[in-house]
Amino acid sequence: MILEAVRLALRSIFRNKLRSFLTILGVVIGVAAVIAMVTVGQGSSAQVSASVESLGSDIVVLRPGQRGFGPPSGGTPTRRFTLRDADAVATLPVARAVAPISTASATVVYGNANTTTSITGSTEAWAEVSNWSFAGGRNFSASEVRAGAAVCLIGQTARANLFGAGDPVGQQIRVKQISCEVVGLLAPKGAGSFGQDQDDLVVMPVRLVQRRLNGDEDVNSIQIALQKGGDTAAAILQVQDLMRERRKIGLGEADDFSVTDMKEVASMLNSVNTVLSGMLSSVAAVSLLVGGIGIMNIMLVSVTERTREIGIRLAIGATGGQVLTQFLVEAVVLSLLGGVVGIVVGLGLAWGAGRFMAIPFTPDPMVVAMAFAFSAVVGVVFGYFPARRAARLDPIEALRHQ
Repeated sequence: MILEAVRLALRSIFRNKLRSFLTILGVVIGVAAVIAMVTVGQGSSAQVSASVESLGSDIVVLRPGQRGFGPPSGGTPTRRFTLRDADAVATLPVARAVAPISTASATVVYGNANTTTSITGSTEAWAEVSNWSFAGGRNFSASEVRAGAAVCLIGQTARANLFGAGDPVGQQIRVKQISCEVVGLLAPKGAGSFGQDQDDLVVMPVRLVQRRLNGDEDVNSIQIALQKGGDTAAAILQVQDLMRERRKIGLGEADDFSVTDMKEVASMLNSVNTVLSGMLSSVAAVSLLVGGIGIMNIMLVSVTERTREIGIRLAIGATGGQVLTQFLVEAVVLSLLGGVVGIVVGLGLAWGAGRFMAIPFTPDPMVVAMAFAFSAVVGVVFGYFPARRAARLDPIEALRHQ
């Protein structure tokens, strides 16, 4: 009986192709939007987690100014750090490695090629603290950092812009007015937590960047790798106490610096992603409600158009239950067709958005299954009333209908 009802439903659907397509369009949009939003949100969360893990879960970042998350705002704090502050932090027992960071932006030239990229000034500890491996060459030496030698490390994007697929190690490039030797090629890392290209950079000894590019002794931030397995909260307190003492901050006065735990940043960003994905998915789910109303409306029209057919079926012995099943199955089939198309469209949109935003494509089978099941529920709920109306028709009155 059910198979016969499905066969009749498919015949009715394909007999009115345009009307059927418009009927299921709301379900398609709703299912596609929900799947795309959830999948993109999960991909974004995975990207944030991977970015923080690539830096290291035992990393804290010391910055001048008030506490804040996200990329630097570009404002200039009144009291920057110096290399002496970084040296003082390195004496703490909780610090495994310390990397002072001085940043700049400059045009880098090799032969006829040039690119504007981010310049990071740091020490030989930068690679360890940033958890960055090498695809070729070597790291700075301590003597090169102390002397401010004209050597540099280059990221994969900067390498591609200047050398193409060639090997940059041993070549001379010009960073602004500085001619320096490329001694190391960094391994690729991809996009960061905020979508920035982490591989578009050149790393130079911090003293060289301070003297020749920035013309000061400022340090923008200090990255601290903590001892493995230590108490992060206690370590942060030690860093705060040291910096309050060095910056002569009195009892009861607010800090003019911040210490950020990267695990805390990851947790915050994932929470934001979850909330936004939930809100957008809730808005998208409204389309399913609209699609269900569309199905009910079309099914009511179908019952009216087929009143005489229903009367004939009832007159020759069909029961009300059989008529109800026929129209209910037709509504469910319409809804399920919309669900299948919506799943395909939603996954396609999520894949395209992932490629565009450089985030992982991480479809969740549970979300796909729930969206498909919900589309079936929409068909049952909104198809029941028209089906019941058809089943309750009086055969005599139905046969008189023109």
